[in-house]
Amino acid sequence: MTFEDLTPIGTEAGKLLKTRGQSIAVVDGATGGLISAALLAMPGASAYFRGGGVIYTLKGRRMVLGHEPGSLRGLTSATEAYALAQARLIRARYESDWGVAETGAAGPGVHPLGVASGTSAAAVVGPDYEAALVIETGHDDRLANMIAFTRNALDLLVSGLNAV
Repeated sequence: MTFEDLTPIGTEAGKLLKTRGQSIAVVDGATGGLISAALLAMPGASAYFRGGGVIYTLKGRRMVLGHEPGSLRGLTSATEAYALAQARLIRARYESDWGVAETGAAGPGVHPLGVASGTSAAAVVGPDYEAALVIETGHDDRLANMIAFTRNALDLLVSGLNAV
């Protein structure tokens, strides 16, 4: 699978958001910006895409999410709880209808916090909707993991948009 395989899913999500007049904000973690890129690949994305950021450090997380220091203490990377917290925060920060977040370890090797390479959690939060899903690819291929993590997040988003 390549990035080009992800753009139809991003386009589907974008069309649903645009048709409804709804907006989205994104936290990319181990996806490195690919969730945002897939959503921005559709012409006219400014109608629904509010913004977001790639969070790769604790300082970056505070800057992008604007949360109080210590408010996420106790949450672990690549878990549903952490992904949901980030999706809620980015949604509030950008005053968007939907928030999507991904947190994981693309590899190779072990994440500084001990998360196994190939592990990712994605979450989607919207009007009367919350969902999260952890996936484990079982391999160290960084780029393949980034694509798989993005696919998971986009599929979760489209499922959420279709559920409400």
